[in-house]
This record gives sequence, C-alpha cells and structure tokens, in this order.
Amino acid sequence: MQAVILTGGLGTRLGPMTQRVPKGMIEVQGRPFLEYQLDLLRRSGIDGVVLCVGHLGGMIEDHFGNGSKFGLDLRYSRDGPRLLGPAGALKRAEPLLGDRFFVTYGDAYLRVPYRALMGSFQASGRLAMMATYRNENRHGRSDVDVRGRYVVRYDKEGRGGLKWINFGVTALQKRALSLIPKGVEYGEEDFYNDLIARRELLSYPVTRRFYEIGTPASLAEFARFAAREALLPP
Repeated sequence: MQAVILTGGLGTRLGPMTQRVPKGMIEVQGRPFLEYQLDLLRRSGIDGVVLCVGHLGGMIEDHFGNGSKFGLDLRYSRDGPRLLGPAGALKRAEPLLGDRFFVTYGDAYLRVPYRALMGSFQASGRLAMMATYRNENRHGRSDVDVRGRYVVRYDKEGRGGLKWINFGVTALQKRALSLIPKGVEYGEEDFYNDLIARRELLSYPVTRRFYEIGTPASLAEFARFAAREALLPP
C-alpha cells in the first residue's frame, strides 16, 4: 500500500518553532514527529510513501533519505515557487502515485485500520473514501456531514452544526486527480466537494480519536500520549 503525506505547510500556528525547522521535524521526546507517523504507517502495512514537501523540505529529505533505514520506500514531491494548496500539491505528486493510495497530513497521528479501509474502498468502486470521526466539536471544529455511506458536505469552517470531522486519511483512486486542475491553486475543500457533488466520496467511520501537532497545546498533548504509549523505542 502507498500513502501520500502533505507536509509542505508553513506551520504558522506554532509560532517561532517552525521558523527554522519544518513542522514534521519538530521533536517529540527527541525524535522528529514524522518518525512517529512513518512508523505508524509502516506497522499498518504501508510500504511506500510520497512526501509532498515545501517549507524547509530539504531538512526532511536529508533526515529520511530514501527511507531504507525506516523500512519504507520514500519519494519526494517538491512544491514549486508558487504554492498550489493541498489538492494542488497532490496533483503535482501524480507521476509518483499508483492506482490507489492514501492521502494524509504531515502534522497528524492517525490510528486507522488502513488495510480494512483499503479493502472496503477497493470493493466500493468509488473514487474516494474518507475516514470520518463523530467529533461533535470535541477535538477541533467538526467539518463533515455524513448520511449513510456517503460524505454529503465538507465545510472547513464548520458552519451549520456539523457533527463529524474529516479524520485526516482518505483513500483515493488515481483517476480522481483528473478533477484537480493542473498548475493552479486548489484547496482540499474544492476537491472533496467536487467528489461529493458526483456522489464519489464515501465515509469510513472510525472510533479512536486523532492526535495532531498543529498548535503548541496539541503538540504538548501528543507528547504526553507518545510518552504514555511508548510509541517509539528509545
């Protein structure tokens, strides 16, 4: 299985921490956050990862290389001089992608049954399947409406009393990328709402909460979780 990690963001909510290092290289218990994420993906059956890098991305490439010492095949898709948004970055990585893959974010630790999700996705025949979590605004703002098997609304601003949240892992068929215009800025909300309009975005409910490092408070929360669960060997 293959995954794409969108890790080119500027990490502005973390303030001075990301002025000299990219967000994925922020240390948790002396290890870059991305090591935790890649270890989780490897243990979940993923053997190939494409890292979409941008801000200070050379530090990520220097540390992780081709991934061999982490048990993974790592490849890199680099942002150009103009940022194209999350979906635009995914489109730029298209030549490196197989027929089906996961897309996730470089600041999130997401415990998903990846094999089961991919199996359900392959059987569905749809273009996309999003892991969803009944959040009710507990861990950030809920942004998704789910009805039956389908995601029927995605609003990052969380308007209209939404109860579910995009968990941060979506399985895609490569041909879904034909919906993303090439070379222009295109956000994930645009992409997912295009899939929704075509009834091509399925929901895969998950029950374990997510962790992320987008703010100092959530970074500290993940650090406590990592220490409690002993996520990486010393």
